[in-house]
Amino acid sequence: MRSRFHAALAQLPASLQAALPPLLADDHFPAMFSAQEVETLKNQTGLDDDALAFALLPLAAACARASLSNFNVGALARGVSGNLYFGANMEFAGSTMQQTVHAEQSAITHAWMRGEKGLLSVTVNYTPCGHCRQFMNELNSGVKLKINLPGRLPATLGDYLPDSFGPRDLNIETLLLDERDHGFTLQGDELTQAAIAAANRSHAPYSKAPAGVALELREGKIISGSYAENAAFNPSLPPLQAALNLLSLSGYEYADIQRAALAELNDAALTQWDATVATLKALGCHNIERVLLA
Repeated sequence: MRSRFHAALAQLPASLQAALPPLLADDHFPAMFSAQEVETLKNQTGLDDDALAFALLPLAAACARASLSNFNVGALARGVSGNLYFGANMEFAGSTMQQTVHAEQSAITHAWMRGEKGLLSVTVNYTPCGHCRQFMNELNSGVKLKINLPGRLPATLGDYLPDSFGPRDLNIETLLLDERDHGFTLQGDELTQAAIAAANRSHAPYSKAPAGVALELREGKIISGSYAENAAFNPSLPPLQAALNLLSLSGYEYADIQRAALAELNDAALTQWDATVATLKALGCHNIERVLLA
């Protein structure tokens, strides 16, 4: 079990403390529970879906990398599949505030990168900021998404984001977590192909500038992330952050990254290159490739 979970586990109900260790034993526990594991935990603890998500918040918050704020936020996203995905805030010392990943973004992007097709609820230990409310509005679940907060009655995103402006106002038909394939041909080595595949999945209906990042770790594992745009522009999540989020939640360190690749359009209206290079260099990775797509 990862050391960061030890203190958090002690905060959980006794029944959950007894049930979780076998699931957390792997140092690279994927920070998610499958639908079958969720049902097993519910049967062992007597908790329902919402109560289980609330109880697991300390574990999610333990995944935070809050080197700037020292303020850990945890979130859990429940998919239509029944899977439960962890999320936590991520900050990058040596980079800029704009590169930060909020806990709700983390859980949602985590679910997306794992192949989830839609979300039923997001449970978080602090009230979602406006940035995150707008990010959630990009989802195919829309304002019906259930938001669970400790000590509050269940509410929907529509309750937290009244009179919202989002993709539906701009006649966007393919929403975040919908299946998407931009049709770029896979080419090059495994890392390059992973970056292109991530670009193919990206959600970029406003700039029409899909992009994907792939990270090769020292052990040979490749982790990728796709670009997620937002109707309000600023809450958009860069592809590098999507990849770093999955890397961190899976128990790897930034020092494990030995090579990175960014795939993006050659003539796009915007580029991820400069921000990707700056953040990766701040994290100690200097072996970065750019794959230009036609």
